[in-house]
Formats: sequence, C-alpha cells, structure tokens
Amino acid sequence: MKLEKILDKLGSLEKNSFIKIIDNIISKNPKNAKEIEKILSSSDKGLKSVDNLNVSNIFSLISNEFTEHLLCEFQEANSQLDILIDIIIRDGNCIMKQDWFSRLYETEIKNLKVKIKILNAELENEKSELSESRKRDYRIYKACLSTAYNNDVANNRETKITSDELSIILTLSKQLGLSQEDVKLINYSILPIKKADIQDVINNLKNLGVVFFSKKENTIFIADEMVSLLRKVRKKEVAEKFYRRTLKLLREPVINQIAKDHNIDRKLTVSQKIEEIIKDGISFTDLLTTEIHKQDLTLTEKKKTLNELCEKGLNLTNLKGNTLEDKINSLIDHFDSVEKDEKVGISIDGFDKMLTELNKSLPKLNKELKEQFELQEEYVLNADFLLDYNIKPRDILDLIIKPDLSKFIKDNGIKQRGDDILNILEHFKDVENLYLENYANVGYRNLNLLKENGISVKESELGLKFEELTKIIFKSLGFNVDDKFKNQLNTQKDMMDILLNLGNEEIIIVECKTIKEKGYNKFSTVSRQLKSYQNLAIKNNLRIVKILLIAPEFSDDFVYDCEMDTEMNLSLITASTLTKIFEAFKTSKYKEFPHVLFRDIVINEERIIKALAK
Repeated sequence: MKLEKILDKLGSLEKNSFIKIIDNIISKNPKNAKEIEKILSSSDKGLKSVDNLNVSNIFSLISNEFTEHLLCEFQEANSQLDILIDIIIRDGNCIMKQDWFSRLYETEIKNLKVKIKILNAELENEKSELSESRKRDYRIYKACLSTAYNNDVANNRETKITSDELSIILTLSKQLGLSQEDVKLINYSILPIKKADIQDVINNLKNLGVVFFSKKENTIFIADEMVSLLRKVRKKEVAEKFYRRTLKLLREPVINQIAKDHNIDRKLTVSQKIEEIIKDGISFTDLLTTEIHKQDLTLTEKKKTLNELCEKGLNLTNLKGNTLEDKINSLIDHFDSVEKDEKVGISIDGFDKMLTELNKSLPKLNKELKEQFELQEEYVLNADFLLDYNIKPRDILDLIIKPDLSKFIKDNGIKQRGDDILNILEHFKDVENLYLENYANVGYRNLNLLKENGISVKESELGLKFEELTKIIFKSLGFNVDDKFKNQLNTQKDMMDILLNLGNEEIIIVECKTIKEKGYNKFSTVSRQLKSYQNLAIKNNLRIVKILLIAPEFSDDFVYDCEMDTEMNLSLITASTLTKIFEAFKTSKYKEFPHVLFRDIVINEERIIKALAK
C-alpha cells in the first residue's frame, strides 16, 4: 500500500513518530532542501499541516537521509533489526494484524535457532556436504565475530560490537561471498538471541519510523516506499517476486549448482530450491555475475548469457550498458520501475476476472497464495486486496507451475503459441478499463508509459481517445452525454467536444485538452474557443450551467487568467482529479453526480470526495 493511502487511513497520533523523524531530517538541511521548502511554503503550520500526498513527496526527497537514519540503528549488532526487516520486506507482509506479526516473528526466531544448530553441526561434521573452502569461510567469519563480541570481557566492559568492528565484519562477509542468511546464522550463533515482547518490537519499529500501527484496526502498515528503502538497507536489490521471476528462467542444473554452493538440501524440488535460494539472501548482482555462470566463461560470454536471459525470458530487448555490471544495474532499475508503477499491466476488472477463472481451474491456488505471501485472510483472490499488498497479475502467474498454467490456458481458450504468461495477461487485458486507468497518461500524450502499461496507440489518435474516455467517465457519472443534440448545435466553425444535457434547456459544455509539455497555459486561445461555444448555446436559448475544461494539468498563469475571467462560468478539472471523483462516485449513494459540486475555479477533489461519501 502506498504511503499516501496509509497516511489517509491513520490519525495524527499514529503518524506522529514518522512525522517527527522527517521533521528532524528537514531541520538538518538535507540534499533536496529547496524542493522540500517549496512544498512546505504552502503551509503555515509546517509539516504537520501538509496534505498526505505532499508528505509522501517529501519522504521521497529525503529517502537517502532516512536510509542513513536506519543504518545508524544497525550499528547495534544485537538489535534484531535484521530479523525484523527480513520479515516485513517479504512480499505480502506490508499489512499485518498484530497477532499475525507476532506469529511470524516467533516462527522466525524458532527457525533461526534450528538453522544455527544445523550449521554448527555441519561445520563439525567431516562428512558434511559443505565444501572445505566454504567451511573455511564460515569459520573465519565466525572467529572474527566472536573476537569482536567477546574482547570486551578482558577489559571488564559490556560485551558488544562497536560500529568500527561492525564495518570491518561486514566488509569481511562480503569478501568471503557470504549470503545474508549465512551472516545472520553465524551472527546469532555468537550473539544471544531472545524473543522480545511483540508490543515492544512494534513500538521500536514505530519509533524508528519504519511501520505505522493502527490501534483501532490492531494492524501494522508498511508503505511500499518504505519496503523499497528497507530492501536497500538489507542490500536486497530486487523484490522477492522479481528474484523468483529470474530464477525460474534458469535451467535445473544451474539451480542445483547454486543450491549446492549454499548448503541447500538437494532433495528439495526445483521450486522449493528456488524459494530457499531467495530466503538465503544471495545478492542479485552476485547471482548474475557469478552464480549462474560456469567458472571458465569469459566476460563476453557472461554478457551474452545475461542478454539472452532478458530477451527470451523477461521480454527485455537492448539491455542498457556496455559492462556486465551496467547491464545488471539496468535490469535492477527496470524491476524497480515496474514495482513503483501503480499500473498492473491489465485493468483492475481484468485482474479480477483472471483471479475468478484461476480459482475455478486451480482451486488450490488460494491456499498456495496465502502460504507463499504469508497472508492472514481466508480468501485472497481479489484484485483490490492483492494490489494493497503490491501483488500484481504477473506476480501471481509467476508462482504457478507449468502444468497448471497449461491447464488454465486450455480451460479458458487462451492462445497457446508463444509465452504462456504474456498470452494470459493479453487475454484478460480488458482494453476499455485499461485505457480509463491510464486516462491521465493519454492526456499527457505519454506514448512510452502507455506502451509500458500494455496500450498500443498512435500519437495522432490520443486527442480523440482522451475525448472518448472523458465521455465514458461522464456517462458513468450519470450524465446524459448528448452527441445528437451537440451535432445539431455545432457549426463548421464552432465544434464543442462534449455536451451534457441536463434537460429543461440546461447544458454543461465540456472541452478536452491533451498536452505534451508541462502545465497547460494557453488561456487566451482556449477562452476565445469556449466563448464562441457559449455564444452558440445562448443563440439557441440554452442556459449554460457550467463550462468544464479537462486537461492533465494547468499552469499557475492559466489558473490566474481563469480567475480573472468574468464572462464565463468556467471550472478547471485535471485528468487525475476527474479519475478520483469517478472512483469515489462508484461507491457513493448517488445514481447521478450532483453537478452543483462543480463550483470551484480549480475543482477541489478532496471536497467533492468527502461530499460523495456522506
């Protein structure tokens, strides 16, 4: 769930710790201080009175400083912060009831203790499957950590690891090629591990600004933006779902070799080995740099292997970068942008239809998803629910084994040639709703983003498409979009885009404008156009209740000129505002949108959404 949406759900007390930390970072003149000041200048009372969207924007501007704030907490080696973060950054753990979080925490501690015993036994067992070189690496790291922790005893001081010692130990673990799971197991074989009171754990995480806790709902919320930041703190370059997507493209012998190198049970199935590799915390960069390649491969051959993996498996052509490192970073950036993108590749309705059909074909899928993503609810195959957890259609399909995917494709008459997952997504795309979800992108004429979101359209068609979508929205709001009457009124010179017929010779005129550059600022041109429509309507004895101008955004100058105009009853609506009003209307008690709410110069979405909710 996005930070803005979480903040909307919470009271001021529940947001207080988070706001205090951001306030403290701002007071220390962060890198983006000027941009932050621009946002804060609109508020007289500082950060606490800034709306939730702008709090979210400020958080993105201070993300580097927030990361430093968290890294300071990691200097306390036995804080269990690594254990806790590893729980909350897993796919599906961004919203949890307190008792569920408590259960996951308890399970994590138990599993950790079991794994520590197994590792210690492996180190002592001469016939263990661990190679001698790997045993040596573990022993070196363990001996150094033990010295760092216990050397205080000789000086009659409390046993702890200092920040200097910790930085050296972290460097050592990297040079030895230890995974995060390796490091964690060895760390807690030396450091005492105790289960803390869950309320204390939640309070500590809340005071760090990492989680929000709603007492009313007894629920922990971790924003998608925070999860992304915490992954970076834990040196996890991509989300588990993208790691899994990549691993599933590898041949079984490659998976087996990676599993062997990291002491993963060879008796497990390939799918189980993949999950264990993900849990092991092997660096994604290390995976693509060394783990998936044979030892004697040249750098050129490694780059070729990576390119083929991306082109054939991930549908990514022309991976940017000349060096292997650049190409891997390009892939990480791609996954990062996919995760941040709120669009899901198909429409929400299409997602729900896909989930309904999956449940019919594969009745065990609901249970499998619950277990995979550690979800508490009984029935989880619901699009809105899964999207709150940032789980998208592709993430679901990635979990389904090949035979089950084939069965689903046959059951639903889906095209069988080519990539199974891409064929399924195409089948459930639901183009009209997908366009509506990309309404603002159409208005901005953003061809690249539209293409990324599964829409193929010519630039020359975007103006007409924006008008069509606007008509669909107003029809859905209960208005009579009267094309027949509009065509009777229009002349060759004056052609209004949309006419809303209210009856009794009353109308609303709607004009649609797409823009490629930022900020629509051609008021003089558009005002002449709208006044000619106004005169046309008056000549036909019509009363104009309102003139609405829809565009992706308006410049400050445009808004000022509009405010100064005394001849037209004109209101400005941004495309994103109209979309939000449309979404709020769907769940309201109204069958027809009360047009009297269109009374601002620049339509205030918050006021209208509140009115619709009453």
